[in-house]
Amino acid sequence: MTDVPPEDLRQTMRDPEAFEVFYRRHVERVSRFVARRMTDPHTVDDLTTEVFLAAVDAANTYRPDRGSQEAWLFGIARNVVASELRRAARELHKNGRAAGRRSLDDDDIARLEERIDAERATRPLLAAIARLPKGLRAVAELVDVDGLSVTDAATALRIRVATARVRLHRAHRRLVNEPGTCPETILEGSS
Repeated sequence: MTDVPPEDLRQTMRDPEAFEVFYRRHVERVSRFVARRMTDPHTVDDLTTEVFLAAVDAANTYRPDRGSQEAWLFGIARNVVASELRRAARELHKNGRAAGRRSLDDDDIARLEERIDAERATRPLLAAIARLPKGLRAVAELVDVDGLSVTDAATALRIRVATARVRLHRAHRRLVNEPGTCPETILEGSS
């Protein structure tokens, strides 16, 4: 995917037509990223929207010397999902979850349910990855599950590329020995 020049990224986020092109270029991968981590179609839709709203607000923070725009966007997506998970963990009662949400029509719900079902195959791998220590888990998710390069994963996590490679290697070593995981599945998405 071709990045918009950094000086143009701020302008892209202000120009509705340019933003639509940027959005359409990245929305599918961002939505899949969120769908792998959430099970409710409304939450997937809401968080995907939040990622792009946060990107608009943070356009001036993009630094091309630190990685691609996609890596920057996945870093934002990771933060948005983590924020939601923290919020959900604090929330004891789920009353009022439907309040304030835009209504999804049947086609929207069906599309998001299909996406969640399509991502269901990765859930056993995600369960094994979830048992990894935090640093190893973060790199393995971004590279093996989300398909980012090691360089882009390092950028999204704000760590050095060499550190990301070491963590990914250690994660793969642990996952290969994990009961119920298939080594071919684990190493399929890595680069």
